[in-house]
Amino acid sequence: MYGLRSENGYIDMLEGIKIKTLCSGDQMIMNEFLFKKGAVIPEHSHPNEQTGYLVKGKIRLFMDSIYRDLYPGDSWNIKKDIKHKAEILEDSAALEVFSPLREDYLKYKYEKDIIL
Repeated sequence: MYGLRSENGYIDMLEGIKIKTLCSGDQMIMNEFLFKKGAVIPEHSHPNEQTGYLVKGKIRLFMDSIYRDLYPGDSWNIKKDIKHKAEILEDSAALEVFSPLREDYLKYKYEKDIIL
């Protein structure tokens, strides 16, 4: 499966947060997130391991109440079931991979960009 670059297909997930599924397989999924300054991802956890890469901007990522400010080129890994949240300090973009596959994120796939 290939996901082709496109400016289309971003879907509002939360206020100030857009998501697009770029590509997925049987065991993992990769999503792009666009964040607006001031947006907040509320504290949550899930049974998926999550690895991310900040493409641009600045975010503050909390894991179990400990935080780190992240800048372009920084990356992170959140083990399954760890409580985490994020505060968006500047307009930002990030890529994240989840394993196992987050089936709830498949709904954010922009079908016109997918070639099987």
